[in-house]
Amino acid sequence: MQASQRQLFNQGFSSERYHKLKELITTAHGYEPAFRICETPIFLTPGLRAQLMEACEEISETLLDPEFKQKSQAAILPGQEVPGEDDHTTFLQLDFGICNDGNGNLIPQLIEIQGFPTLYFFQELLARSFKTAYDLPDHYQSFFNGLDRNSYTDKLCNLIVGSSRPENVVLLEIDPHNQATAIDFYATEAAIKTPIKCISEIKKSGKDLYYINEQGKKIGVEKIYNRIIFDELERRPEFIKEYSLADEVNAEFIGHPHWFSRISKHTMPLIKSKYNPYCSFLSDLKSIPDDLHNYVLKPLFSFSGSGVIINVTKEDIEKVTNPEHFMLQKKVQYQSAIQTTNEPAKCEIRMLMVWEKGASRPELVNNLVRLSKGEMVGVKYNRDKDWVGASVALHDVRG
Repeated sequence: MQASQRQLFNQGFSSERYHKLKELITTAHGYEPAFRICETPIFLTPGLRAQLMEACEEISETLLDPEFKQKSQAAILPGQEVPGEDDHTTFLQLDFGICNDGNGNLIPQLIEIQGFPTLYFFQELLARSFKTAYDLPDHYQSFFNGLDRNSYTDKLCNLIVGSSRPENVVLLEIDPHNQATAIDFYATEAAIKTPIKCISEIKKSGKDLYYINEQGKKIGVEKIYNRIIFDELERRPEFIKEYSLADEVNAEFIGHPHWFSRISKHTMPLIKSKYNPYCSFLSDLKSIPDDLHNYVLKPLFSFSGSGVIINVTKEDIEKVTNPEHFMLQKKVQYQSAIQTTNEPAKCEIRMLMVWEKGASRPELVNNLVRLSKGEMVGVKYNRDKDWVGASVALHDVRG
């Protein structure tokens, strides 16, 4: 990471500035995030930034394969078929662990891939709040491809709302105000004026969808900015009232649910890139590797790290009854590259991409970072540590 800026940041750090950071985030929408905000952003060197951008381009090639839909069809499980799938995903996230390449250099290694919207609007707020709280230079930005705050928001608004009126576009979730990501919903609503709705609030008249606004008026739904995960929907069926995702309706998905399934751990064995560690469907293994301590076992159809076995054994593999639903992935060695005021931290960087209709490929727009000092990386872990949690990568846009 960029050593000079890191040194300046650490020297100027104070608990008062960290308190200001959290206050800026909480007061922006009158809501305190349910996850820990890290004390620091990270600062990318031009070299690491170039690697991350190259990795995004290389990995995107897998999705441009004309046969990708056919290759990923098995990822759509029975009971999770949704009408109205479009030609390609709208949202794309690539999660990279920042690792040691064996020669003392940093290299991004793909950990997860998602065809599902993440914290696009919260990350803008987070980066802006870091810069304000710590008086960081304007030339440090989280955006890519020449975007700034206004053009980034405009791009997302055009992508999600388009020619519709914002009131006719709903951010759809299950029990949204009690989700860990609620802060992003509020940031989205503030930025592009789309109402936040629980699936239980959506009503049907034939194939038309609508909701009742605060004034008691019926408002038609033209587009669904989908934030629902099927895993959770199946666990909480009591929220399905009049509308089910399986219904054929006169509404367009912005982020069709199939892409969450298609672009997932199920995709990773298809990706050929130096930035993607070796991985294989368990069903394709000809033999169990002797060095299992160098691998991790992941269920293909799980969310937020559930079911992952880090210290996998031969017995773990042999007792799997549906090997086509599991992936064996080579472990990567995270580098504790972020110098803090005590022990160094390691990190994952999620590169946020969008794929506009009519565009030839996805475009990199922003990023998200998780810092950790424990075995697992994520906001749910390391609760007894400091300088860990939700963050963002800043880079010098001057070059």
